[in-house]
Parts: sequence; C-alpha cells; structure tokens
Amino acid sequence: MCLAVPGRVISIDGNMGIIEVGNLKRNVFLHLTPDVSVDDYVLVHAGCAISEIDEVEANITLKLLKELAESEICR
Repeated sequence: MCLAVPGRVISIDGNMGIIEVGNLKRNVFLHLTPDVSVDDYVLVHAGCAISEIDEVEANITLKLLKELAESEICR
C-alpha cells in the first residue's frame, strides 16, 4: 500500500518546490504537477508531488492522519 500526504507549496524553483506539512518542510519534485502555484496543496509520495488537492480535502486528510498518529493503534 502506498500513502500520499498532502502539503502546502511554500516555494517553487523550476521543477523543485518546498512543501509544508504541519511544522515540517520538505523538498519535492514538481515535474508531475507543472501548474501548481505557491499556496496550492499537493499530494506528495516518495518526494514527488503527484497531484493537486483542494485545501478542504487536504485539511480533512491531515486531521485524520494526526488523529491516527495520536491513537492507541499507532503506539
């Protein structure tokens, strides 16, 4: 099973960008999402932004991931 995590694009330099997920910032490849802009949300898998996602859906997913991380299941 693969997991893609939503992140907000905070900067773009060519085909590279920096995304923010919570307090974490990561470099990602943007070659699969050439039309994204700063402040857009993308799904990131294995260091690549694989698709755009709207902010509402991104926030729902991030909330669920946070709840899962805080649950007894992950301890």
